[in-house]
Amino acid sequence: MSGELTDADVDRARRTIGIPTPGRSTAWVDQADASSIGHFAFGYGDDNPLWHDEGYAGRTRWRGIIAPPTYLIAVGVNEAPPLDPETKALFKGLFSGLGKYYAGVDFEWWRPVVAGDVLHVERSTSDVEVKTSAFSGSRSVIETYQSLYVDRLGECVAVRRERYVSAERSGTKASGKHADLARQEWTAEGIAALDAVYEAEERRGAVSRWWEEVEVGDLLVPVMKGPLTMVDIISMHMGMGWGGYDVGPLRYAWDLRRRVPSFYELDPFGVPDVVQRLHWDADRAQELGLPAPYDYGQMRTAWLSHLITNWMGDDAWLVRLESDTRGFNFHGDAHICVGEVTGLRLEDGLPAADLAVAAMNQREEVTCSGTATVLLPSHEHGPVRLPRPPEDLRLRAASSAVEAARSRAAGG
Repeated sequence: MSGELTDADVDRARRTIGIPTPGRSTAWVDQADASSIGHFAFGYGDDNPLWHDEGYAGRTRWRGIIAPPTYLIAVGVNEAPPLDPETKALFKGLFSGLGKYYAGVDFEWWRPVVAGDVLHVERSTSDVEVKTSAFSGSRSVIETYQSLYVDRLGECVAVRRERYVSAERSGTKASGKHADLARQEWTAEGIAALDAVYEAEERRGAVSRWWEEVEVGDLLVPVMKGPLTMVDIISMHMGMGWGGYDVGPLRYAWDLRRRVPSFYELDPFGVPDVVQRLHWDADRAQELGLPAPYDYGQMRTAWLSHLITNWMGDDAWLVRLESDTRGFNFHGDAHICVGEVTGLRLEDGLPAADLAVAAMNQREEVTCSGTATVLLPSHEHGPVRLPRPPEDLRLRAASSAVEAARSRAAGG
């Protein structure tokens, strides 16, 4: 269904900024544990023993298994009270009829997530930006959704700011953008070349990467991902859940169809199925003018984190990762994840390395790129000290915790 981006919707969206919103579904993981942490890492193909092996992890500075960076997308108990009718009306039907696509995410982490943690999350819109294409004159809106993760005492753990773009388009098929693109076919030699990159991957692990030994221009050892298959999509869902859409089987699907009928369309045999199936249903993808189903942007962000954590080792700390998703990653595509050290500095007195990272497919298209900051151990400055959250977020987290407690006391 086509739609129009209206000024009225933009105004309504901007009025929602900063309002804590209740979750549409429960968290995939209520309480962090070694099993869900390992399954999440498995879901994006990361076999680092720091995420999987209690014996190994117990010998690191963390004294046990910690969660990989993007595990946050699977957790977070949302205690925001229900919206009053007037506020709820602001959100209803916003940008309906427009296609909505994942555009990127900014993460920042201040302490590890470990088994036994129950994280609470406050979600709200943090930005609404309208852009007009200089080529076509069509408009799009970029909405940024902030998820602030706190522990049971209201102390900041991490923040995630995820961007989605909704555009004035009549659909991918009508645009003809991918009309000449066919699904990738591989030769034995091509697969062997990918396998060689897998074979050459390096994990720094227990060997400290000292800040003084890193130089600007150093390259990270690449990480290979793909060719993408349906097993990869299934495995990602095993770890991260359904991304807040509350999709499920059988009676769960029936219940969601009653509550959100627009999330279902009939397949060629008359069966109502989720619109999300274009991530695994080849026929549906081709109906929309795509050569094959495609992945989730969260997958490629996790891939970039895999590249970085391989390079930095167990003693380091990934402070932030900012990534932009620029294109589709279709079934059959392979991506090589690469990175380079772009800067060395002290950040609030902490030895830091800045990185540029990217994921490029076999057509030499960069479909995901970003920047990251890693804290490294230092001969001069000592072991890594965890960073301090910004004061504005610390105050917001504490306030959110107090309001959640009041809501619980009032039976909200």
